[in-house]
Amino acid sequence: MPGGAGAARTAIIVAAWSLAGPSVAQTGVPVTAPGNPILADGRYYSTDPAPIVDGDTLWILAGRDEAPAGTNDFIMNEWQLLSTRDPASGHWTHHPAIARPEAVFAWAEPGRAYAGQIVKGPDGRFYLYAPVLQRRSDAEDKFAIGVAVADRITGPWRDAHPAGPIISQTTPVANDIQNIDPTVLIDDDGRIYLYWGTFGRLRGIELARDMVTTTGAAVAVRSLTGFFEAPWLMKRHGTYYMLYAGNNAGADSGCTPTLYHACIAYGTAPSPLGPWTWRGTVLKPVSSTTSHPGAVAFRGQWYLAYHTADAVGGGHFRRSIAIDRLEWDDSVSPAAIRPVVPTRRPGPPPAPTRNIAAAAQPHAANEPVPVRYWIKALNDGIVRQAPLPPDLWASWSPANPPQQWIEYRWAQPVTLDGSRILLWADHPAGADEGVAPPAAWHLEYWDGGWKPVPGAGPYATASDVWQAVRFPVIRTRCLRAVFDASGSGARRAAVAVQEWEALTPHATLPKPGSATVIPACG
Repeated sequence: MPGGAGAARTAIIVAAWSLAGPSVAQTGVPVTAPGNPILADGRYYSTDPAPIVDGDTLWILAGRDEAPAGTNDFIMNEWQLLSTRDPASGHWTHHPAIARPEAVFAWAEPGRAYAGQIVKGPDGRFYLYAPVLQRRSDAEDKFAIGVAVADRITGPWRDAHPAGPIISQTTPVANDIQNIDPTVLIDDDGRIYLYWGTFGRLRGIELARDMVTTTGAAVAVRSLTGFFEAPWLMKRHGTYYMLYAGNNAGADSGCTPTLYHACIAYGTAPSPLGPWTWRGTVLKPVSSTTSHPGAVAFRGQWYLAYHTADAVGGGHFRRSIAIDRLEWDDSVSPAAIRPVVPTRRPGPPPAPTRNIAAAAQPHAANEPVPVRYWIKALNDGIVRQAPLPPDLWASWSPANPPQQWIEYRWAQPVTLDGSRILLWADHPAGADEGVAPPAAWHLEYWDGGWKPVPGAGPYATASDVWQAVRFPVIRTRCLRAVFDASGSGARRAAVAVQEWEALTPHATLPKPGSATVIPACG
């Protein structure tokens, strides 16, 4: 579509909105949320929260995840808002579809309505900083940051800089990063600062009082440990704080044990453009692999907004916004942010189950497990249509061994008469590379030594379907699944498991695992 036609189309849309009277986006739909996530029934997913306070109301700008179940892609076509006058009350208003990239920016493609932020400018109007894809660009990565303006926070929104984006790989100067996740702070002296970035690269720059013109040179921030994406800039008592999604993975990491998961970490600075000092972790990984912070003070209390996969039908690409109180430790300087413990809305009581894997501690022959995978996925009770690596335990290595095992350890002996396992593979049976179904597998239990479970079977090996194994009753403190890798000689495929259940003869209420280390059998 030629540029003139695109601008005309945008003008028609804005005019139509203004003539149609108040829209659902403006008036909103009441929502009762007795806990997190705020939108929980699966009709609307909400992600990438950006809170803003205006008068007596707390607003949260959100993207909308629309990926079909089992689709591992960010399908995001519009932004929406949530609002409340009292987060503790559980009374919210949902304002759907307040803006779409192509309806606001004539130069933007539809979709990819990624994380943005709304701030109220010195002129009393609202400014939306939005990452969108340019329709026409010679840049290697077409993501760019545009600015929209509105008289009301619910819109209608129009392009505040019709000439194009204020940040791209060619504007204001050449860069080679993906230009998304903008965060903006209007300081006490009226000066305005913008940060943005992802994939471990963070940039900051000052904006002029017009809210769209960049001034001075951009700074590159490299001192925030594990920075991955989702910066959030804020200020308290003269100190500048930067929240962000961190991804420094490892078994001993204070952030995340796996490469795909993220924590919310933070750093501080004495001035808005740094220098930045890493300070710690605010929120450990949640149920979604991504994490995205937004924090604000409202009526004397600070709040942290983030997203999870906890709504009905939720997942890594169907996320939902949660909010919890954020507390400070003013006994140190600069004041520290206390770790936030995520809360959930009340759920139904757990049903009795024969599966007692959750009460065990999982272990594997390949510990420490490669950071792409997560051993705790074995007994977390979560099964996904299209799992990502941290939803699995896997044995992958550059030289896969011919045999591997996984093991459950209980604090006290348990009685078992069956097991179910959900194998995962990205290569066919018999492959000697990648992840393939095992050539064979069997169960062993500890009885003064490791012994095959007597009378157990069948041991089917197809992936992506539950494989059930039955056997006469045994009593033990440790159970192993032993896998013979597909392939031959020095060329072997890896093995992966999404979930492994250990079954008792009679259903009981589920019990949590022990917080203390359970000794190995043998």
